[in-house]
Amino acid sequence: MENAPEQRKAPVAESPRHAAADLLQHPDPCTAADAAAVENLLRCWVREAGLPAPDDGTLRIPLPASGTALLAPVHYWSPTGWHRFGLPFLVNAPEPSLPADAVTVAALLARETPGSGNDAAASSSGPDLVGRVADSLRRTVTFIRERRERPADGPDLFLASEQALVLGHPLHPTPKSREGLSEAEARLYSPELRGSFPLHWLAVAPSVLATDSAWTERGRPVPAPQLMARLAETALALPDGYAALPLHPWQLREVRQRAETAALFDDGLLRDLGTHGSPWHPTSSVRTVHRSGSPAMLKLSLGLRITNSQRENLRKELHRGVEVHRLLRRGLSKQWQAAHPGFDIVRDPAWLAVDAPDGSSVPGLDVMIRHNPFNPSDNVSCIAGLVAPRPQAGTDGTSGAARPEDGPSPLQSRLATVITRLAGRTGHPCAVVAAEWFLRYLEQVVRPVLWLDAAAGIVLEAHQQNTLLLLDADGWPVGGRYRDNQGYYFRESRRAQLDARLPGIGEHSDTFVSDEVTDERFAYYLAINNVLGLIGAFGSQRLADEWLLLAAFRHFLSDVASGPAPLGTSLPALLLDSPVLRCKANLLTRLHGLDELVGPVDTQSVYVTITNPLRS
Repeated sequence: MENAPEQRKAPVAESPRHAAADLLQHPDPCTAADAAAVENLLRCWVREAGLPAPDDGTLRIPLPASGTALLAPVHYWSPTGWHRFGLPFLVNAPEPSLPADAVTVAALLARETPGSGNDAAASSSGPDLVGRVADSLRRTVTFIRERRERPADGPDLFLASEQALVLGHPLHPTPKSREGLSEAEARLYSPELRGSFPLHWLAVAPSVLATDSAWTERGRPVPAPQLMARLAETALALPDGYAALPLHPWQLREVRQRAETAALFDDGLLRDLGTHGSPWHPTSSVRTVHRSGSPAMLKLSLGLRITNSQRENLRKELHRGVEVHRLLRRGLSKQWQAAHPGFDIVRDPAWLAVDAPDGSSVPGLDVMIRHNPFNPSDNVSCIAGLVAPRPQAGTDGTSGAARPEDGPSPLQSRLATVITRLAGRTGHPCAVVAAEWFLRYLEQVVRPVLWLDAAAGIVLEAHQQNTLLLLDADGWPVGGRYRDNQGYYFRESRRAQLDARLPGIGEHSDTFVSDEVTDERFAYYLAINNVLGLIGAFGSQRLADEWLLLAAFRHFLSDVASGPAPLGTSLPALLLDSPVLRCKANLLTRLHGLDELVGPVDTQSVYVTITNPLRS
């Protein structure tokens, strides 16, 4: 009997600096981008398929549909999910073969659907997943190359942070997928490329204009059309009674091809005014644009499918932003500020949109006007931008990764830079500084969010991209902000109390959600995505021991639940007592072809059950 072929094992690196993610520092942008994409896919699969930590240091992913398996060395196993892997190989691959690249891994995983058998929706979305992985990878290559050629940020610290997410969500299979955007358009519209562009303006007849505003200046209300005309900077050639409405330039082409919008142009109810004004800059959400020194940011509709969803504003979301602003002004904000003066919500107090002559809303033209509370010199950062790896290389073309003597993290995120500098200033080890920094973050950001749930039954979808952190001159957390007119959950059990605060609340915004679903979303967005994601960044970037930070988080939650000033929110008990948690599964959501902005909130995404690391 002939000997069976020897199973090839992926090589085990001698240190975490040889993990796939450390290839982010590789001089070749294609290699760097592919390494990041592979790790994203492996992290997603480990979480969503429930794979345990391997005993031998090699991750094995069975691929029964393809009759093989993937093997990848584990260089760092994160209790919160931010694992570090070496490059994967197929079982029994001959010695000269190359590691599996991101597109190959995506194609193999797309044939498997953990936990759902032969799911037709997942099977039909397999090629879509592979295409989007390829699109995301191609764009990431461009982003890395551009950042290495132009590493310096501009003077606006808020904008620099918003544009820092070169690689995107570490647990998303297609974090930079933007199908429908040409290369030339990507140069203008991508925050990662520091793009900028003037807005395209339409004139909207009063008979089809829909609008609302709770914006005030010196106590006086400012209608949205008046505010928008000021934001245009230049005098627009508006017919009498018409209002100015801005569009993302890409969106103009999209909506003009739609029958209902084309009819409005044909009837003269919409008129094209062309591009006007100084450039606006895309932020981390791509469709929300910022201009330094402007009193407002604009959240535009954008028909591109970005990550999992088409990013066109929904009318209920516009109502929701204004509604929350009015609710906070009815005394709730003063109560909140008295308890937590360092935290607030970035308000969305005004909007403009278009209705058809029959009164139905016309999709794709809605725009939200958002407060801009930040000066260019404010040291403020969304958490996703703070923890994001920065795959930059030196000007000589060599790796820009930090040497061991330069600091603890080979990825050199902004978080790593902040912690390393604080350690140098204080004379304390990085791990000690990281623990203190984390405790201050819990007090400045997490406790205020829990207070709002306890006091009013309002849960914020406070994931890392929606959460802004204010740092002092040294880099310590001193405050926070939440932003996103989509991400509010009003507890159904608190409907009467909220209606007493603002009569009719929820009538147009569709914001009341069952407590069960609210708890599930709260646990995912605030605990898993935000706090556990932050802990994972500390650990995977070698800044702190994750288990110590998990213990600190448990102590914090116990204090919130039963300390000297307990808060009546259900989240601490859920996190402390439940052996498992429900977690959004970005890969399975993509495989099932779901748009996270469509349909009831409890069915917009796929959720899986994961082990609760706070109980491990």
